[in-house]
Amino acid sequence: MLVGVAALLAGCGGSARRGQPSPPPRLPRALAQTWSREANAIAGALAVNDGCAAEQRAGQLRTEVIAAINAGRVARPLLEPLTSAVNALPARITCTPPAPPPKPEKPPKHGHGHGHDKGDNQGGGDG
Repeated sequence: MLVGVAALLAGCGGSARRGQPSPPPRLPRALAQTWSREANAIAGALAVNDGCAAEQRAGQLRTEVIAAINAGRVARPLLEPLTSAVNALPARITCTPPAPPPKPEKPPKHGHGHGHDKGDNQGGGDG
């Protein structure tokens, strides 16, 4: 899936020439480059088994793609494949947070220091 997003983004960006058949729809070069870098960062996080970072980056990428679509920066023929890819990506990533460190054991209570005198004032005072 990530490879598909990267491939879609890598082929985007460029300009049309007059007098030739219409080229396939393209994303603005800046968007394609930014999203391609982000897809590579997601792949890098997955490569080092950091699913939580990859999942977070995938969510950010999805947010950016949706914002670009809403702003009319994505060609209509690219809408479905791009949104399908970025919407499916976070669900394909597993975030397994590290286990919390074990809680330190509390030292046993010995009963000292609670205001009770042991043995000092015991006994009858004859003398």
